[in-house]
Amino acid sequence: MYDWLVAAVLGIVQALTEFLPISSSAHVRIVGEFMLPGQDPGAFFTAIIQIGTEAAVVVYFWRDIVSIISKWCKALVGKHDRKDPEVRLGWLIIVGSIPIVILGLLFQDAIEGALRSLWITATMLIVFGLIIGLADWVGKKERTLEDMTWGQGIAYGFAQALALIPGVSRSGGTIMAGRFMGFDRPAAARYSFLLAIPAVLGSGFYSVFQTLGSTDMVIGWGPTILATIIAFGLGLLVIHWFLGYVKTKSFAIFVWYRVALGLVLYVLLGTGVLAAT
Repeated sequence: MYDWLVAAVLGIVQALTEFLPISSSAHVRIVGEFMLPGQDPGAFFTAIIQIGTEAAVVVYFWRDIVSIISKWCKALVGKHDRKDPEVRLGWLIIVGSIPIVILGLLFQDAIEGALRSLWITATMLIVFGLIIGLADWVGKKERTLEDMTWGQGIAYGFAQALALIPGVSRSGGTIMAGRFMGFDRPAAARYSFLLAIPAVLGSGFYSVFQTLGSTDMVIGWGPTILATIIAFGLGLLVIHWFLGYVKTKSFAIFVWYRVALGLVLYVLLGTGVLAAT
């Protein structure tokens, strides 16, 4: 029964942190270490429960997604204007998804092993927290998604790929890139959500395929499915709150939180309260 409690808590943690620039994988890793001393919930578990939060993105942006896919498909066969901003956005999402797929496959062993050290997580929380703060401060705040170039779309993709390292944050990496390139906060956040859909769903279902029939999972399939459902339901609420928040607020609170959490994590690791691996 304890596995079910752990999974439920981690599902809540996943939903509360996936869409904020504070790294959901870091939080799942840290909370998992507290609840399962000496054991890592695993990269597979993290990837699978992310299907839940990403399903929440699909539901929340359903009309946008249907419109983009519909216009993109029609433009592909010459039945819609190829210069339509949503057609272009569809191409940009495809192009921006390529880096994380390639890098994820090339460095899969490191992502599932050495990079999950909590020392690395703590460092990434602090370093990228400060970079996000700098990006938000210097960003011109004047560009929208209609202004995005192909080069910027690729840059977004590499920024998203940084999230393969726990502690960076998928939304944090893409929002950071967007702010450095001058996109306003709502545009940076919206594109971050849309860009994540192919990568996160692909990673999640790839993990499902890899673990079918496996007996090495730290948390079983039943609890994992529960965590995924919780992540979906609560994730919808977090998306709605965050998109409203960024319309009028900066990312400063998330920067200070990341730095504080990273420093606390250093202390816990240094004193032996938490094990790094």
